[in-house]
Amino acid sequence: MRSDPSDTGGLFVGRRPGTGPLRFRGTPERGDEKRQRADAGLANAMWAGMVLLSLLCWGPIPLACLWVGAHVNSALGNISLGILSAFITLGVLLFGTLALLRRLDYAWILVRRAAGHDQRNGALARIFAVAAVVCGSAFVIWLLLIHGPGSSVAPNNQYQ
Repeated sequence: MRSDPSDTGGLFVGRRPGTGPLRFRGTPERGDEKRQRADAGLANAMWAGMVLLSLLCWGPIPLACLWVGAHVNSALGNISLGILSAFITLGVLLFGTLALLRRLDYAWILVRRAAGHDQRNGALARIFAVAAVVCGSAFVIWLLLIHGPGSSVAPNNQYQ
């Protein structure tokens, strides 16, 4: 009797066709050395692409959405539509990037297996976690050391 929720699709008895967990063969078939090097190079390029895309989620994509919102605000003169367009753009770009990252991670697993590695799990969770820590730390360093919150006792009013 199958009672594991990952096998049965959760609380339901059956699972929709095509939604079962991936099951790989025990050991991947090894090709010749030239093919393994080509697959390893492709896997490294895919990994670098995943790193780049995950870093985009923490800086350039939100800034681009703020830029879109500012232009909508200035064109229409309505700040509510500017904020709404920024949030819609942010949702579309972030979820689109995450969907692309997920597909790239599945492809990375297959290419790593083609290169002869017994790869069963993707690297997306680790890449995204490291990107979050690195970008969050960079933001905290910028906020506290470079920009600085300023003194509340004797504020510097140089912009008056």
